[in-house]
Amino acid sequence: MRGLLPIRAQLMANDTDPDLSGGMACPIPISDYPTVQLAHGGGGRLSQMLIEEMFVAAFDNPVLAQLHDGAILDIGANRLALSTDSYVVHPLFFPGGDIGSLAVHGTVNDVAMCGARPIALSAGFIIEEGLPMEDLWRIVRSMSDAAHGAGVAVVTGDTKVVDRGKGDGIYINTTGIGVIGDDVEISPHRARPGDVVLLSGAIAVHGITIMSVREGLEFETRLETDSAALHTLTAALLERRGRDVHVLRDPTRGGVASTLNEIAAQAGVGIRLDEEPIPIDEEVRGACEILGFDPLYVANEGKCIAIVAREAADELLQTMRGHPLGARAAIVGEVVEEHPGKVFLRSRIGGLRVVDMLSGEQLPRIC
Repeated sequence: MRGLLPIRAQLMANDTDPDLSGGMACPIPISDYPTVQLAHGGGGRLSQMLIEEMFVAAFDNPVLAQLHDGAILDIGANRLALSTDSYVVHPLFFPGGDIGSLAVHGTVNDVAMCGARPIALSAGFIIEEGLPMEDLWRIVRSMSDAAHGAGVAVVTGDTKVVDRGKGDGIYINTTGIGVIGDDVEISPHRARPGDVVLLSGAIAVHGITIMSVREGLEFETRLETDSAALHTLTAALLERRGRDVHVLRDPTRGGVASTLNEIAAQAGVGIRLDEEPIPIDEEVRGACEILGFDPLYVANEGKCIAIVAREAADELLQTMRGHPLGARAAIVGEVVEEHPGKVFLRSRIGGLRVVDMLSGEQLPRIC
């Protein structure tokens, strides 16, 4: 019990919990959104509204208020990262991966973006009646392989079966836990003017892979998801110059644009991107043009954004490039004092445009 006291103290520090018995009105404007929309789960502006104005308001506590990729918990002399995510991707199988490997990689990455070493996962399965047993076994084996490859164990879980037509095959929830080193301090609030934005590789690969399967698009080269466990990449950065790594994020739903907007708002800073060095594969760029998507808003599942001190940027860039998952890493922007809470993009011809939070649903069901 003694080890749990620091958590309890943090959670009870705010004694202004809303009265959920009837004294608090729904914070989402009912006249505008009387029902939940797909865009509420798309990682953009409506997702942010739903999370911050409903869930954070209802469950308000200092740990949750950090709005990190996971919760940072002090347990005795140790710090743990705890993160959970649910996966509803369609189709269940896609080039280079499936919902099973995605569920492992996504949660391992959320724990890693807290600066932690992932150690264990839970797995919850909501299975639709009629799912072929062969498909279920394929997904479970894929999860097992992904967990083994990431060096984590699936230590507990749950299984539910729902009526035919009520579950779209299978949904998976995974929760991960990891240990944070003594000298590590990763938080979206640590971005500060003068910092440099690093990106570990080509963007929009996962989202466009999913959409290409749905739309039957074919390319000269085979597109595959970038889904991968990033914890060894983040560990390399932290081992090299951990104190100079301020923010780590994996730009999943809502892509690079939405992720950087969240960081800018939380830290109260501006972020200026440069279009030229942002790596985008030609097949992905072409598909985005055909489908009418902006690559900056398309989901990734194997890319990392690192915001680091300027004096360490070149060294950390080389560290990224020396890792198999960061070979195409680039410096793509900087943190500035101007326009706090906003992200701007300097185009190849020198113009400057606002990169706002995604307002609607661009790519449904990609994670």
